[in-house]
Amino acid sequence: MDYVYHMVPKEMKGELLTSLNEIKLMHPELYETYSKKYFNHPERASLLLKSIPKLNCFWNDVIFLLPLHPYYVYEALHSLGVSIKKDLMFYEIPTEKLIENQNAIYFYNKENYNGPATDIPEEEVQILDIISYQECSALPSDTLSYFTDEHRKGVNFGMFAHIPHILSLGNINVKGVNEINWSIAPVKI
Repeated sequence: MDYVYHMVPKEMKGELLTSLNEIKLMHPELYETYSKKYFNHPERASLLLKSIPKLNCFWNDVIFLLPLHPYYVYEALHSLGVSIKKDLMFYEIPTEKLIENQNAIYFYNKENYNGPATDIPEEEVQILDIISYQECSALPSDTLSYFTDEHRKGVNFGMFAHIPHILSLGNINVKGVNEINWSIAPVKI
């Protein structure tokens, strides 16, 4: 079985992962909490109005998911000596939970990325048949290079840069879904 991953929210109402725009309508107090990260960089606020090609929606209309076990991100950051939490929890979501949603992959290629204020190129997004989806098994080399370069600079940086993102338009029921610690390696079968 293949999975996608989402960080377990510190605060959540019910058992549905929902988009930021839906949170804004249903739970304004949670929206305030979860939208703050978009205002910690001068260009990041523009993400809230960014359009996603092929899904014909906005950035904050979708749920962002990792296509690989979060341990690979943890392992890379930890090996570089980056100060990170060891107990960060993620939902391990079976892809069958996304069947009713419209899904796409945002490739987030380094060559095509020009910052949060620029449009997402059409070729960076592909509609995803979730039934044929296969989980990634390694961190992209561009991500590791980015981590290394940014850590050397001594600046804060994004943990998921240049990792393809699964974008899911619709809610995701996480009732009964495993919660995993990102610092524990996945079991190889």
